[in-house]
Amino acid sequence: MAAYILRRLGYSTFVLWGALTIVFASIRLAPGDPAQLMLGTDASAQDVAALRQRLGLDRPIPIQYGRYLLDALRLDFGSSLRLDQPALQAVAERLGATAQLAASAMLLAVLVSFPLGIWAALRPRSIVDGIVSVLSLLGQSVPGFWLGIMFILLFARQLRWLPSAGSESWLHLVLPAVTLALPLVGVLTRLVRSGLLDVLHEDYIRTARAKGLTPRSVVSRHALLNTLIPIITLIGLQLGHLLGGAVIVETVFAWPGVGRLLVEAITNRDYPLVQAAILMVTTGFILINFLVDLSYGYLDPRVRLR
Repeated sequence: MAAYILRRLGYSTFVLWGALTIVFASIRLAPGDPAQLMLGTDASAQDVAALRQRLGLDRPIPIQYGRYLLDALRLDFGSSLRLDQPALQAVAERLGATAQLAASAMLLAVLVSFPLGIWAALRPRSIVDGIVSVLSLLGQSVPGFWLGIMFILLFARQLRWLPSAGSESWLHLVLPAVTLALPLVGVLTRLVRSGLLDVLHEDYIRTARAKGLTPRSVVSRHALLNTLIPIITLIGLQLGHLLGGAVIVETVFAWPGVGRLLVEAITNRDYPLVQAAILMVTTGFILINFLVDLSYGYLDPRVRLR
């Protein structure tokens, strides 16, 4: 286990280095002068030169890259040009809102998709199975931005049941969480259904039924447990995506998370903020995948982490 963890740390370091390098290259290869883009076309030449010196853009590229990596190791990405505070601190302040939204959407998706998937798997090729399959495919196909706008028009503007934007109370969480959860419900429902259909005819399931176990016990303790590895893998990947910032949903509902902050940083050419956000997103994604891999050994004793 220790060797596996050390090896994964090495891989994670490489992934972080790759993400930071891509961000560094993207900023330098983008058309135009980054300092000029940040300040706008009305900025004077003296202001542009001062900003280039502040950001180290007046130095050779290899020196810029080396200093950039050293600053990243110290978690120092400079100050946000728009917010006038350390860039990493600005991202950290928004991370809680994104985590709250991602966890709510994932919890809602799991609570809905598992019963639907089990229900459809126990009645294959029935009307119930057909309805669940169609709804799952429809949930995966509907664009998130369109769904969010429709929810705002219906529940916020017409019915006035829920607020359309902000994060002042738990009611503000309902619409963005449901918007994020519906595509996940579609994916997870189909995966739960297909996983159960693969194992319901196995010998150990017939043995469990022959022992007189109740149908609920057979499904929950035997069938479902043997389908969890691909499901947990998908949940980890989707949760990493959500923590990366559900950019469209956070923007539509004005949710103060990392995704919306990243969009604002790119729009305002706030490159220190972009770099800090990319590092935070990549780190969260790596950590979630690492925890998912560790869970395999607990879900299936046959899996050995080496």
